[in-house]
Amino acid sequence: MAGGHGLALKRPSAIPGFGLALGFTLTYLSLIVLIPLAALMFKTASLGFSGFWEIVTAPRTLAALRVSFVISFIAASINVVFGVIVAWVLIRYRFPGRRLLDAFVDLPFALPTAVAGIALTAIYARNGWLGALLDPFGIKIAYTPWGIGVALVFIGLPFVVRTVQPVLEDFEREIEEAAASLGASRRQTVFRVMLPALMPAILTGFALAFARAVGEYGSVIFIAGNIPFVSEIAPLLIVIRLEEFNYAQATAIAAAMLMIAFTVIFLINLIQAWQRRRFAP
Repeated sequence: MAGGHGLALKRPSAIPGFGLALGFTLTYLSLIVLIPLAALMFKTASLGFSGFWEIVTAPRTLAALRVSFVISFIAASINVVFGVIVAWVLIRYRFPGRRLLDAFVDLPFALPTAVAGIALTAIYARNGWLGALLDPFGIKIAYTPWGIGVALVFIGLPFVVRTVQPVLEDFEREIEEAAASLGASRRQTVFRVMLPALMPAILTGFALAFARAVGEYGSVIFIAGNIPFVSEIAPLLIVIRLEEFNYAQATAIAAAMLMIAFTVIFLINLIQAWQRRRFAP
């Protein structure tokens, strides 16, 4: 019996040495992730709760956090809609230039964020290609919160497309055909058959796009205008405090961002787990 349990604990693996692999994993994560985060929290703890609360509830800090998180959430939501559509087109249709279009999706990954910010500013400024067309209608993009949204949509789209794409590629068309043969309309097939299967991937893409958007700096500062209480993002406020050698305020704002982002991502993971349990075969 004991021998049977011992054998049950052994899982075949291409990489031998579970203890060595686990030790390397924990060490690597500690050095790269846990220790820096612990140092951040330790520095923040030295302020005391009253000092920390005073910094993060300052009007300018609250305004910067609101700009960062609200616009990041909106941008990630937009990317979910259009990212799923782009992934659907790339997987389900064959047309000239499809591979080229597929390669274009990865451009925000490879393009330096500062270059992306400068390019977007040049396009959406009042004398830019698109800005000149929108200006007669009184629509301003560059140097407004709208510009932040454009930049965050630009850098976040690949996360959704590349997360949904492989799941959609593996989705069996026979399931769609079976639903249609049972009398389901196209809308019912999409929302009751396909969407539940794609939802974990969609939520993962949303979480990745949201996390990237919250911490984005380079592509945003060029197009945002960086006006306090209007278009100033939290990462920029952290940089400003660091340039002022005010490390306490910088770490407090960073810790607040970390806690809010972790809470949002944790809730998304809970929804993912619930989705998997609900729609598990």
